[in-house]
Amino acid sequence: MTDTPATAVLLIVLPLAFNAAFAGLAATFDYPDILRRPTEEVLARFHRGGSRLVLLWWTFALTAVLFEPLAVLLPSALPGADPTLLALGSFVGVVAGLVQFLGLIRWPFLVPYLARVSTDPDATPARRETVDIVFQAFNRYLGVAVGEHLGLLFTGAWSILVGTACTQTSVLPSWLGIVGIVAGAVLVLCSLEFVGAFELAGWTLAARLTPITYIVWSLWLVATGVFLLL
Repeated sequence: MTDTPATAVLLIVLPLAFNAAFAGLAATFDYPDILRRPTEEVLARFHRGGSRLVLLWWTFALTAVLFEPLAVLLPSALPGADPTLLALGSFVGVVAGLVQFLGLIRWPFLVPYLARVSTDPDATPARRETVDIVFQAFNRYLGVAVGEHLGLLFTGAWSILVGTACTQTSVLPSWLGIVGIVAGAVLVLCSLEFVGAFELAGWTLAARLTPITYIVWSLWLVATGVFLLL
């Protein structure tokens, strides 16, 4: 396969895989609403999910890895766009995939251990309290700061850069680039909610906009892939 068909296939497969894994987690684990529940309840629900839930989380994390080759291959499919812009977009895209992966990979590796300890009938109250501290600390660091804040920030920045490049190339319609720019700007805006000052102020904009924006973003990727194939 040449670079352009390979890139087009990734643009179509990535959002489909991401949304399929997300839908599976929503159906089997009540994700992301479950994260608002107490640690003990989250880990008990995770433990009941068994190996199937662990595999689903691992699959979800791998969709972030899939983002990195897409970021590297995409510039070659956009002739005529500014080379510096394309190079910067590749770098930002690789970082976006990396931080998303780091935020998600705790679920198939760290959380199963914490769930076993938390649900052990012989675990002491002090041990369960330690599990709570570890889970919440990793949830706020890898989940909120790395995965959600930096993930949204770099994904949004990548979308703005790629959207701008789409307006400069003749192989894609300009309106497709504008959609990417707008979706990326909203993702960047949503990433600010996870900064402490906004979170303490009770800013709930991201909770309302993020799901809708990710749907638009996914459709934008698929549409870009289809246009490249055509």
